[in-house]
Amino acid sequence: MHLSSLTLKGFKSFASATTLRLEPGITAVVGPNGSGKSNVVDAIAWVLGEQGAKSLRGGKMEDVIFAGTAGRPALGRAEVTLTIDNADGALPIDYTEVAITRRMYRSGESEYEINGDKVRLLDVQELLSDSGIGREMHVIVGQGQLDAVLSGRPEDRRGFIEEAAGVLKHRKRKEKALRKLTAMQANLDRLADLTTELRRQLKPLGRQAEVARRAAGIQADLRDARLRLLADDLVALRSALDSDVADETAAREQRARVETELAGAAGRQAGLEGALAADAPALAAAQDTWFRLSTLGERFRSTAQLAAERHRHLSAPVATSSGRDPDALDAEAGRVEATEVELAEQLAAERARLAAATGARTGLDADLAVAERELVAAARALADRREGLARLSGQVAAARSRVSAGEAEVERAREAADGAASRVEAAEQALAGAHPAETTAERALEGSGDDDAGPAVAAHEAARAAQVEAARVVAELADAERVAERERGAARARRDALALGLAPVDGAAAVLAGAADGQLGGVAGPLAEQLTVHPGDEVAVAAALGGLAEAVVVTAPRAAADALAHLADTSGGRVALVVAGADGAGGDDAREDGAGEGAGRPALPAGARWALDLVTGPPHLGPGLARALAGTVVVADLDAAVAVVSAEPGLRAVTATGDVLAADRALGGQPDAPSGLEVRARVEAAEAQLARATTHAAELAGQLARSREVHREAGLAVEAAAASRRDAERARAARERELAGLTADLRSATAEAERADAARVRAEQGLEQAGEALAALADRLAVAEAEPVAEEPSPAERDRLRAEVAALRAAETEARLAVRTAEERARSLQGRAESLRRQARQERAARERAEQARRTRVRGAAVAAEVRAGAERALALLGTSLGLAVAERDALAAARTGREAELLAVRTRVRELTADLDRLTDEVHRDEVARAEQRLRIETLETRAVEEHGIELAELVAEYGPAAPVPPSAPQVAAAEQAGDPAPDPVPYVRGVQERRAAAAERDLAALGRVNPLALEEFAALEERSAFLTTQLEDLRATRRDLLTVVREVDDRIHEVFAAAFADVQREFEQVFQTLFPGGEGRLTLTDPDDMLTTGVEVEARPPGKKVKRLSLLSGGERSLTAVALLVAIFRARPSPFYVLDEVEAALDDVNLGRLLTLVEQLRGTSQLIVITHQKRTMEIADALYGVSMRGDGITGVISQRLRAPA
Repeated sequence: MHLSSLTLKGFKSFASATTLRLEPGITAVVGPNGSGKSNVVDAIAWVLGEQGAKSLRGGKMEDVIFAGTAGRPALGRAEVTLTIDNADGALPIDYTEVAITRRMYRSGESEYEINGDKVRLLDVQELLSDSGIGREMHVIVGQGQLDAVLSGRPEDRRGFIEEAAGVLKHRKRKEKALRKLTAMQANLDRLADLTTELRRQLKPLGRQAEVARRAAGIQADLRDARLRLLADDLVALRSALDSDVADETAAREQRARVETELAGAAGRQAGLEGALAADAPALAAAQDTWFRLSTLGERFRSTAQLAAERHRHLSAPVATSSGRDPDALDAEAGRVEATEVELAEQLAAERARLAAATGARTGLDADLAVAERELVAAARALADRREGLARLSGQVAAARSRVSAGEAEVERAREAADGAASRVEAAEQALAGAHPAETTAERALEGSGDDDAGPAVAAHEAARAAQVEAARVVAELADAERVAERERGAARARRDALALGLAPVDGAAAVLAGAADGQLGGVAGPLAEQLTVHPGDEVAVAAALGGLAEAVVVTAPRAAADALAHLADTSGGRVALVVAGADGAGGDDAREDGAGEGAGRPALPAGARWALDLVTGPPHLGPGLARALAGTVVVADLDAAVAVVSAEPGLRAVTATGDVLAADRALGGQPDAPSGLEVRARVEAAEAQLARATTHAAELAGQLARSREVHREAGLAVEAAAASRRDAERARAARERELAGLTADLRSATAEAERADAARVRAEQGLEQAGEALAALADRLAVAEAEPVAEEPSPAERDRLRAEVAALRAAETEARLAVRTAEERARSLQGRAESLRRQARQERAARERAEQARRTRVRGAAVAAEVRAGAERALALLGTSLGLAVAERDALAAARTGREAELLAVRTRVRELTADLDRLTDEVHRDEVARAEQRLRIETLETRAVEEHGIELAELVAEYGPAAPVPPSAPQVAAAEQAGDPAPDPVPYVRGVQERRAAAAERDLAALGRVNPLALEEFAALEERSAFLTTQLEDLRATRRDLLTVVREVDDRIHEVFAAAFADVQREFEQVFQTLFPGGEGRLTLTDPDDMLTTGVEVEARPPGKKVKRLSLLSGGERSLTAVALLVAIFRARPSPFYVLDEVEAALDDVNLGRLLTLVEQLRGTSQLIVITHQKRTMEIADALYGVSMRGDGITGVISQRLRAPA
């Protein structure tokens, strides 16, 4: 196995298609710096899968694409093809020649191909891994990599040995197994959690399923009992209707007699009321006179008491003020002003001293700055002269070296130009003899540019893309159709199952049945049917309503009382009733609690909502809902509920899961069955989902049919375009191979000749310029050395000025402190004198106001005494007038009392007669209503029998009437069969027995609680899923055990292979080191010999004549030789088909180069070597030479020369 060719197109400086024919042995790639030699190495690494842009000497991976020059635009893609001769079958693929291609576009897309078939990078790496070529790329030794081999970590050096020994494929297998283990552990944890959760859910769901089975049997027994009671009610109502008609005539006659007596009593009542009306004005006038006189007496007594109190208050002595003397305050203000004047004079003196100190310090600062600048300038001048002499000496030595190198370069350039001219002439003659021809198939592949696809290629790619897109659309639509059908079936099943749970239970069913039978009036139906709840909030609203969620709506309190009495009579259980339009004492408050935000409700935190805002219904249910949901808030979770109740203890919080929390109580947990609101919302949602799923499935079916037809047509177009493209590509490939070789030879020869001439001219010009520069530099150096040397400057003057500045700064600081102290004392006394004078003025004004108030109180006391005496005289006169008014009022009141007593007796009789008349009228009406209700009940019972139970009247009376015997129930038959007895005989109908039987069945249903209609279906599905997950869990555990076994086997194989490889490399390293360092000693050691899976590899090197072993103490050449020794030892211990060496001998002298070339020649027999070099001796041992050069347009060209005939 060896590399047979390398083709580059658009890769870095190789803008045009360039092919390097490679043969076994040593191939040397030579050329000047910057011509693109190392790009050949980068191309080999890149096509083999290198992913690091820095390893390819770039900033990003797109840098490998030709970036363009002044004369040629940038390309859109880079492509490299490496052809490997696999005649010996070293690669595990059934081809004798393997072509690996990598292609990259500027958009970042990358492609890999093996013999024209698109593959993944992983496929390329796995193909090469068995031949010792892996991700570490140890077969490619680039520039600067030698030092990295030694300076790297021991674990990195272990990677080179592992790659050469083929261990990396085992490591990749282990890494893949470990990744699967990690992902599997996550699946195991998830499955364990799921099975635990399913087991937790199975128990309560199993109980609900058992309750659903029991409920079905109880409902059948309840239906039989209700049908028998219904037939008995129908027969009894028909008999009672015939016996109630005779009572109507007697009631009408008695009502006529009462009406006559009531008319006489009403006439007497009218006469008495007229007499009382005539006496009323006189009695009212006497009463008014007495009231006015009494009011006037009270006012005079109040005036006398107020005047006496005011006289007492104004006659009492008043306390005088005891403030400071105003004259003393004025004297103290004068003393404060004198102190302020003294402080102002002291502050002015301190400020003058501070100004003097600041001025002196500023002058010395300027002198100090000037002295420091002079000292720095003198020191810098002396340093500059010394640096100039050293720089001139170095420049003279460098100029002499350039002159010597220029002379040698001129001679080499002349020889290269002569050889290049002869090669150009030969290439032109060969190209002139070629006559290219162009076929129709080739023109079909040609485009508008180098990177554009021709018509045939474009047509094939377009057809292929259309086929892939059509296939994707067909697959998506088919999957979508299957999903839509499953969703439609699931929605229909869910709708049907949920509808079974809407039937009312317990007392609600009995009330609705009574209303249907006509036994109860004013029943409007279940509350849940009349409410609309905000979607998603059904659970919370049901929990907030509590028992009212399953309530029945009635139209009036009377209807509610009748319903409760009916339940008590029939043992129908309990029921919650809502009276429509009812508004009790708390109605206004309840409505305020349910009003909007502006009605006084407290503000709620974010995410909380009032429960009443989530419910809408008929207006007549508004008051009842407002009272039921007053002060109830819906929140997201229990934490939010705690926050609401803590902030407002009067509120009640309900969570989205149905938990209720108040300041003094809480209710919640896991519900046994959904409420009626929840079931109804689920039914409506299921119906909407079923409609959407049906429409969506029909649309998808039409789209799928159209897409399948498009996919069939696209397949035919792809086949036709592919045939055309293959014909065109075969013709074009043959023509391009013929012309590419001739054109490349001519371009290479021409470019080489041009570069040789240019190099010769540049060498001659450079030699001339170097001679002139050497003469000028020698003269400058002589002049500089003859100049006198100045003395070192003295810093004494600068130090003296620094000391004086420091002293003046200390004095300035003391002056500033004194100024601040004086200013603080002056501010503390400022305004004190004016404040004392203001206090003196205020004290004099207060004394004047007190004297004026004393005189005003004396005058007020005299006026109060006169008012008290006048009021007492007026009270004596009012007493006489008030006695006369009382006597007149009492006489009129006695006469009115007699007439009122007689009128009261008459009114009592009228009320009794009116009550008798109303009672008789009500009885007549009630009899009429009762007969109508009896007829309505009969009709209702007949309708109910047909609509609810699906049985005709004749069949109902015949099979379930009172005359029909009652067969034994299913439990009785089952008990007899279990005991081995014959089935019980039918028994006569007894209403009490059947009522107890129906009540017992309803109690059993009530004891069961809410029945989940989906429990049986959900329990079966959940049980099946639990069994499936348990099986999957066991499968995953078995797979995990298998993977752990694989990991152990891989570790054993890695241990065995690496131990053998390291032993061989260690042996070869000692031999190679002896060859490169005769008399020296080198060896390889393991950092952790006990752990062969993770141990690193350390390198110990002791050149001859030295005792050091640390690699950091070796010289640059010794480090390079040591690194080469390690790599060659790996090459010899585990040979690879080929190696690429990029200027590995650049740092070696002639002796060490000869030793290295001896090793390289030894490798020639086992491996193919591609060497990038500048050394002539390396070129001499090569079997073939490739010359790489850079033309003036910035594009790399290549020429070749075989030095030895192939073996």
